[in-house]
Amino acid sequence: MRLLAPPGVFSPISDTWLLARRLRSEPGLRGGSLLDLCSGSGALAISGSLAGAGAVTAVDASRRAVLAARLNARMNGACVRVLRGDLFEPLGDERFDLIVSNPPYVPCGDGGRAVHGPRRAWDGGGDGRELIDRVCAALPSHLRPGGVALIVQSSLCGEQPSLERLRAAGLEAEVIERRRGPLGPLMRARAPELERRGLLRPGQRHEELLVLRGLARASPRRPRRAGRPGRRA
Repeated sequence: MRLLAPPGVFSPISDTWLLARRLRSEPGLRGGSLLDLCSGSGALAISGSLAGAGAVTAVDASRRAVLAARLNARMNGACVRVLRGDLFEPLGDERFDLIVSNPPYVPCGDGGRAVHGPRRAWDGGGDGRELIDRVCAALPSHLRPGGVALIVQSSLCGEQPSLERLRAAGLEAEVIERRRGPLGPLMRARAPELERRGLLRPGQRHEELLVLRGLARASPRRPRRAGRPGRRA
């Protein structure tokens, strides 16, 4: 896959490719409708399209990211509808078979989450959960019955809060992959601050990348009406 990430658009790193691999292993991908939320360069949407997804949509709040995703889709021969907006806002009441998201999750405790400039591509707010929580809460309104959501995040943002949010939203939730490794460059640059805030132990320079899976329960079948009892002989 060929990708361009112009200034202001986050270039995919290990968490994107981990999520892309899990996406390609989902049984419902082939022929299903796919949404890539917080798409950035469009890597996940393109990966899903090339793996056989049906209708593919990508959404990002950044104009530059939207332009980059459209260009990258064209370069790779992928059919992707790319929309600009805040998370699910441009989608109305559309629902999808699969939703995949690599939201900004770097904890940035120096004020509110950045909404302009390159920093918003990774800034997850004070504890890194601002967008994660919003995505989890809104998923049921945009998943079809039996649909699946895949989200990648760092263990530093809290595994249990994510699972609890997904379950509170009515999804069956689990962690389907963990990958332990050194802190990424953005987390590493903030390590002293993260230590002061208790998100990292003193000297800790590793994290786990987590892929969470949320399953929307299929609509329950209506019970059949019992037939009228026959006459007794």
